[in-house]
Amino acid sequence: MTNRFILLVVFLAFAKAATAQTQEQAPKIATLDVSLMHGTILQHNQDISHLITDHPKAVLISYNRKTFGEEEWESRYGFPDWGFSGAYQDMKNYNLGEAYSVYAHYNFHFFNRNLQFRIGQGLAYMTKPFDVETNPQNNAYGTTITSSTYLVANYRKENIIEGLGFHAGASIIHYSNANVRAPNNSTNTWFFNAGINYTLNRDEIPEYKIWEKRSYTEPIGINAMARLGFNESDYRGSGQHPFYDFSVYADKRINIKSSLHAGVELFVAEFLKEYRDYQANSFPESGITGNEDHKRVGLFIGHELHLGKTSVLSQFGYYVYQPIEFESKFYNRLGLQRRLTDNVFASVTVKAHGAKAEGVSLGVGYRFDDLFTSKAETE
Repeated sequence: MTNRFILLVVFLAFAKAATAQTQEQAPKIATLDVSLMHGTILQHNQDISHLITDHPKAVLISYNRKTFGEEEWESRYGFPDWGFSGAYQDMKNYNLGEAYSVYAHYNFHFFNRNLQFRIGQGLAYMTKPFDVETNPQNNAYGTTITSSTYLVANYRKENIIEGLGFHAGASIIHYSNANVRAPNNSTNTWFFNAGINYTLNRDEIPEYKIWEKRSYTEPIGINAMARLGFNESDYRGSGQHPFYDFSVYADKRINIKSSLHAGVELFVAEFLKEYRDYQANSFPESGITGNEDHKRVGLFIGHELHLGKTSVLSQFGYYVYQPIEFESKFYNRLGLQRRLTDNVFASVTVKAHGAKAEGVSLGVGYRFDDLFTSKAETE
């Protein structure tokens, strides 16, 4: 149940962040989309080559709520949409089965709103996950519930005839349980998609509110962050274990959209104990003795993209202390963060080594913003 709980919180946190962006007084103008999709599973890992046997098909249904500049960030990002979507995908492989997924998403618009870029994050139900007795061939999904991310780039025209419009483009859907349980080789499906859209309440569409451009900075703040998650090593059956990440870092708000980060963090991953002991007992030639410290220390830099009270985190780090060699010396973290008060924030992030996820974590932090000065610098 641990993996289901974590992944459910991941989705609910994203959904809450999306819906909270638009205030109640904002115009309730929305569109409904239906897209048909035809694609192929990308062979990002040689271990899943036996699962790529045909061209998957999918259907994507979406609800998109428009923004018109009720909040300043909406104007700064070209009035994006937020919404919810659901997908059905037939993997066209007996061992992979089918996937049913739900997402919260954002749409960003370019070139006079004719080009739409979407990012969605949610949960997927896999009908045929790995089972040692009934489905040992499926080394892509080790759990029934996985996390899922998808990207879409569409040419889009709305309200061509009485609210009906057309869109077409390309997309990619990723399924992974973020190493909550092995196996977890995951899949990435590349699609070509086309469909129709319908605009609701189109007779009530208001004018966009353009906010005056202004520069904005904040003084350096010091942040303390604690994260918790559960994962399993690549050795199936080694068990799920908790991990704890503790970070202290400085951040500097450089403009309305961006902050820069730099800091240090301690990783306490219990699964590394199991990994260490297994290597020492089964592969003595690996050089691991079983006495190594399972803790790691890393230095990192990062970027925070602000979308109102919600922000997108991207961080890149290097282990300066790593007694047990596991994956690479470099790591990266992606996720969402939400300000709960002026100083308290929460996050949902995925830590990985390149494209290989190590774990999903839930975090809470506190920002000390009055250590240097008590007022934001604005012009």
